[in-house]
Amino acid sequence: METKRLMRSRKERMIAGVCGGLAEYFHMDPTIVRVIFVLAALVNGIGLIVYLVLWLVMPEAPVSTPVVPPAAVSPDTAEEKKEETSEA
Repeated sequence: METKRLMRSRKERMIAGVCGGLAEYFHMDPTIVRVIFVLAALVNGIGLIVYLVLWLVMPEAPVSTPVVPPAAVSPDTAEEKKEETSEA
């Protein structure tokens, strides 16, 4: 079983990826997390402090390489497609 880690997002990023990372971790919409941070920052300023601390503490998610399905790269599939186009 894969352990779940809290990391700054690379996909859902506006400033540093903190809200996107929290949203991915808790399976939420990143916009909701961003609104919570903005409200916390406007009400008592703690949102900005928490955001900055999380920016420093949370590691950034690793760069993921695009996954190509094996069937798309298979030479057998390429030969079948060539045969289909030549028959048509």
